[in-house]
Amino acid sequence: MDIPTTLDIIRLVVGTIILGYASYTDLKTRMAPNILWIIMGGVGAILLIIQYLTGNIQNPLYLLFIPLIIAIVYVFFYIGLIFGGADAKAIMSLAILSPFWPSLFGFPQHLSVMPFPWTIFCNSVIIFLLIPPSLLIYNAIKREVEFPFALIGYKMDIEEAKKKFVWPLEKIVDGKRKLVIMPEDFDTSEHLEKLEKQGLKRIWVTPKIPFMIPLLIGFIAAYLYGDILFTIIHILLK
Repeated sequence: MDIPTTLDIIRLVVGTIILGYASYTDLKTRMAPNILWIIMGGVGAILLIIQYLTGNIQNPLYLLFIPLIIAIVYVFFYIGLIFGGADAKAIMSLAILSPFWPSLFGFPQHLSVMPFPWTIFCNSVIIFLLIPPSLLIYNAIKREVEFPFALIGYKMDIEEAKKKFVWPLEKIVDGKRKLVIMPEDFDTSEHLEKLEKQGLKRIWVTPKIPFMIPLLIGFIAAYLYGDILFTIIHILLK
């Protein structure tokens, strides 16, 4: 096995493990430790040094995209297109860990001209956009379809919601139910109690699925499949 392939395998394994653990902690606590991104970026930097010393950096121009992608992600976070600080840090560290298109025994199969870290991010966004239709199908199977709630959440008993990491999607204003996209407080226990006092037993909630999960899937998909967006554009232009 040659050095570039070995380094690509290490990158895939390290990225999968760290993003997998971050997804787990994000689901449980809605937080991901900063040490994860320090480790990911540190490992990425070490691998880049090894790749440079062994003369296996085939296209040094891709290194220019590392600070560029970090800057773009920072701007996205600053203007609110990326909501979580951990998500932004994860994408930045991925730019250091995987700056080049990998070559793993014929994978990925669908390459593009875009930088590999950008492909990871685009894949993640596409996967994230599949969540609303997936929720709609889930709610349709349960025969609980009410727009726009069915696109961003599902129904749950209030007593169960108190024990889960979910946010209520509705509130009562002047006797009418209103959609709530973002809760006013991170702790929604008081909000749930108010709904319960209004006589509601079952309400619409959202799990607020962390972007870390689509990022993990997008990362693996980039290594095994390639650029999903480029494939979609290619199909549409046929």
